[in-house]
Amino acid sequence: MTAVCALIVAAGRGHRFGGELPKQYASLDGRPVLRHAIETFIGHPQITQCLVVIHPDDRALYDHAVEGLDLPEPALGGATRQDSVRRGLERLAASAPRKVLIHDAARPFVPHAVISAVTEALEHSVGAIAALPVVDSLKRGQDGMISGSVERQELWRAQTPQGFRFDEILAAHRALAAQETVQSLTDDAAVAQAAGHDIELITGATETFKVTTAEDLERAERWLRTTAMETRTGSGFDVHRFGPGDAVTLCGVEIPHSGGLQGHSDADVGLHALTDALLGALSAGDIGQHFPPSDPQWKGANSALFLRHAMAMVTARGGRFIHCDVTLICEAPKVGPHRARMVARVAEILDCAPERVNVKATTTERLGFTGRGEGIAAQATASIALPASPPEGTL
Repeated sequence: MTAVCALIVAAGRGHRFGGELPKQYASLDGRPVLRHAIETFIGHPQITQCLVVIHPDDRALYDHAVEGLDLPEPALGGATRQDSVRRGLERLAASAPRKVLIHDAARPFVPHAVISAVTEALEHSVGAIAALPVVDSLKRGQDGMISGSVERQELWRAQTPQGFRFDEILAAHRALAAQETVQSLTDDAAVAQAAGHDIELITGATETFKVTTAEDLERAERWLRTTAMETRTGSGFDVHRFGPGDAVTLCGVEIPHSGGLQGHSDADVGLHALTDALLGALSAGDIGQHFPPSDPQWKGANSALFLRHAMAMVTARGGRFIHCDVTLICEAPKVGPHRARMVARVAEILDCAPERVNVKATTTERLGFTGRGEGIAAQATASIALPASPPEGTL
């Protein structure tokens, strides 16, 4: 079973946009708008499959837009958006997903945190959508003059992704399509509501605006110019004492030794220090907050779980890993013969190139607890890139 699918709807014509191409294929910073949206979802750790619904006439444009991406064959859209979504859902049914996030291809920017929030809401709700509360005063107009005011207190601006438990939203779309007089509803939340489901509101993001006009595309270009990545660096330190055993695990590699390391998990000081370094770069506390040693589920756990969790948090923030440096401090065992395997293992856990990982060792010239052979210490630094918040007023 595929856990969470993203369905990106790109079958529209975008008549208000103008120009020679449908808006989802217009160039945004040298890449089609659609590709920006796709890469956001396939880069999210909770998304296990991404399917795009396209207009039958747009296959050449689509192939160019997704060149180099590992995607399934696109679904072909129908006469209306509802038809297109339903056809996409029918294609996904073979994968038996638990959840589906339906997203407009013309919304190129959606923070990973919003994707995560919508996905997690489906654990207790049939559906959840990203939306923003209306903050401007609303007026009715007639013949260019104000004819009245509209109360904004309970009004929200719907965005995407709109997430649903898969079986329920597919059934809702099928029921709507089977009606003799088909209702024309504006979004998938309305389809779900028509089937009697309650839909949760999740706070969206200002940058998840829809490219509808040429002016919107210019706005998107401004967003990219003003939303730079900033570099963050964190540090970590860990210590474990020796105890009974015949091997130690350092940076994910088991090394035969005259003793083992004591700890609630596998006591891998290298990965523990590196996990803390990543959490430090995120300003997200330390390993003990995320994996309390008092929790029995982490007894004997492989520390790769902890490092992957920290890396997933980086990805969920729209960030990327840059480099790490781990120093192991001990008299024994000798690290040198195992260093290459350690680098390879850490790179595998972080899903990065080995040249972005450095592992080294030192002694304390037989001073202190490591010098007396009582335990092993490790320190680590990690650098990541995170999206910086744009200056006020740039959107």
